[in-house]
Amino acid sequence: MGVIQYYDLDHAEIFIFDDFLIKQVKEGELISYKETEEFKSILKEHFNGKKLVYIGNRVNSFSINPMIYKEAEKIPNLIAVAIIPGSESMRANAEFEGQFYNKPYQIFDNLTQAIKWVRVIMKNENKKDDEKAM
Repeated sequence: MGVIQYYDLDHAEIFIFDDFLIKQVKEGELISYKETEEFKSILKEHFNGKKLVYIGNRVNSFSINPMIYKEAEKIPNLIAVAIIPGSESMRANAEFEGQFYNKPYQIFDNLTQAIKWVRVIMKNENKKDDEKAM
């Protein structure tokens, strides 16, 4: 499980893996629709026709428009979101944001826990796909 691709964007760093990506937004940024469109183009390039999980590793303080989650729900192959908050206030924000996303959404204390969850989510999705194929 190594990094396949790395992006250093104006507003964030993105690490692409086989079944998931990790996004670390830079200090003081505001995440809104413009950044979401850029994100969707990266997803299309690396995960076109392939399911994935988003991991938000919140090592910096930033702002996000929670309505972005409604846009994220429209991405058919984005099957789940994991958030790793860096502080209690970030955790409270992540809990609030989760109300806007109607797919699997979990908050974790560290990256290891989040990646283990990704493996479970992907295994369950693959099982569903296998059952549909029968």
